[in-house]
Amino acid sequence: MEKKLEFPENFFWGAATSAHQVEGGTRNNWSEWEKENAEKLAEKAKTYWQEWQKEKFPEMLDPQNYISGRACDHYNLYEKDFDIVKDLGHNVHRFSIEWSQIEPFEGKFDEKEIEHYRSVVNALKQRNIEPFVTLWHWTNPLWLEKIGGCESKKFPFYFSRYAKKIAEVFKDEVKFWITLNEPTSIIANSYTRGIWPPQKKSFWLTWKTYKIFAKAHIEAYKSIHSVSEKYKVGFANILHSFEPYRKESWLDKLSVFIAKYFTNRRMLNLTKGYNDFLTVQYYFHNRFKFPKKVRLDDKPVSDMNWEIYPHGIYRILRKLKEHNLPIYVTENGLADADDSRRARFIKDHLFWIHKAISEGADVKGYFYWSLLDNFEWDKGFWPRFGLVEVDYKTMERKIRHSALEYAKICKSNELEFD
Repeated sequence: MEKKLEFPENFFWGAATSAHQVEGGTRNNWSEWEKENAEKLAEKAKTYWQEWQKEKFPEMLDPQNYISGRACDHYNLYEKDFDIVKDLGHNVHRFSIEWSQIEPFEGKFDEKEIEHYRSVVNALKQRNIEPFVTLWHWTNPLWLEKIGGCESKKFPFYFSRYAKKIAEVFKDEVKFWITLNEPTSIIANSYTRGIWPPQKKSFWLTWKTYKIFAKAHIEAYKSIHSVSEKYKVGFANILHSFEPYRKESWLDKLSVFIAKYFTNRRMLNLTKGYNDFLTVQYYFHNRFKFPKKVRLDDKPVSDMNWEIYPHGIYRILRKLKEHNLPIYVTENGLADADDSRRARFIKDHLFWIHKAISEGADVKGYFYWSLLDNFEWDKGFWPRFGLVEVDYKTMERKIRHSALEYAKICKSNELEFD
């Protein structure tokens, strides 16, 4: 017998994208890094990925996989894509504005590109879809990268100036603003692990960029609110689910404590008092057996071999409840090319989100990642996250079955489960 769980009135249902991953034709620090490293990334794939992944996705061995190029051509096809969004019953859509397009040279704003994004916002509003605007989704203009990018002490000043400019442009059209997308992902992968641009593996830069990102968010928060106090401003925070492998081991527990602090808590602590809402971007469940993480082989995984662990989002939301702020799940998704797990994945995560809501977590919206198959950074095009399949040769869109299952939830504001 099927049961129904009702979500709160006016709940936001939607999906998310980012400019560099879907628009195409961008020129920024990432696009230049891709061209310089495509051969190396294809070579690395031979040993990094498992045999079953290489057999299923042989394109990962082709250097062209790692060049974003025209991506999904969403820059030109956004109206058609938003028609799909509307048909799927979404009432909200999260997207990013490409800073390098808006300010290609320091202090010089491109009015043509501003008008393009004004058209994007208008296209959403015409379809009664609420826009959530992300101002920075990992890419920097080349002029900024030349003076240090995210490491530069000037980053907060330049970012807050850009944020204010965009806030002024959309004063009456946009209510919800996300300043930075997953700053801790950049900190971890660019400066701790040293695998993303600018590939500087340094404990000092890791520590330093936390403070730079926090200051950038705070300054942007102030700049945006100087335009309108009605705005709602936050940053997109990737949060992991952690647990000790051995429940009785104090070393495993210590590992979890340290990982939680740097991954989940530090940016929230540094920006306390400067968030109108909190966000959850949930993909990872980690078990620590001192001194490292361990995997259990019997757990379900995505095409990227990431464990699927819906219960983790409940734990995270229960913890965030103590901040007494509205919460939006601004990303949650998986790579699933044959679309065999996505519908179940969405429903299972929504089950635990609903449970957190029933226990007092003020969750107000859910954004699946991603609306479209897209360019997944240093992994390229082979991981398929989209509700909508994209043929990268023809740019044809095909709505997946899971998107239709999710649409039923969006349109009814209810989750049916067995």
